Amino acid sequence: MCVKGVYFLTVLSGLAASGVLQVSGMRIYTSGNVEAVNGTDVRLKCTFQSSSPINPNAIVISWSFRPLNLDQEESVFHYQQKPYPPLEGPFRKRVVWAGDVMGRDASIILQQVKFTYNGTYICQVKNPPDVHGTVGKIRLRVVTTASLSELLLLALAIGGGIAAVVILLIIILSCRRCKKRRQGEREGNEEAPRKERKDPTVW
Repeated sequence: MCVKGVYFLTVLSGLAASGVLQVSGMRIYTSGNVEAVNGTDVRLKCTFQSSSPINPNAIVISWSFRPLNLDQEESVFHYQQKPYPPLEGPFRKRVVWAGDVMGRDASIILQQVKFTYNGTYICQVKNPPDVHGTVGKIRLRVVTTASLSELLLLALAIGGGIAAVVILLIIILSCRRCKKRRQGEREGNEEAPRKERKDPTVW
């Protein structure tokens, strides 16, 4: 029996080394930390990779929420062949499906977020027979106003756009001035010989 056991382990090791033996598992990727201004919409991005072909009729996606400093979780969203937003609770009429199963996207959108939405959102995907693996977590922080970095980026974007428009106008005006100047020089060159011509009747 010991010899058979050793032989079996050797065969398994050889299969694993050759790449024939593969361990299935669901891999989920999220954006980690997300910040949103109170009263605005925010996208909770969740994508996944499955070792099994995607079956749109069997795949199950679930989102849950864990408030700050609490271990209790509550359901936020469920997908199975079609989206099932919550019919009651704090997320009623506040969750919209924004994913694409065949595109391996399980994202949702929270509309008009409130301060009570602060906490951890957990994304879980099952694609039978691939039902085991990690879960994705997003920590949402709802703030009164946008952070300094976001405001700075917005200001830079607006300032860059205005600067680009100003530079474009300067280039256009410069081109027009150059064109007018060249036309004026041409007209002056054409008129000069005419003035120098003498009347043939005058001796």
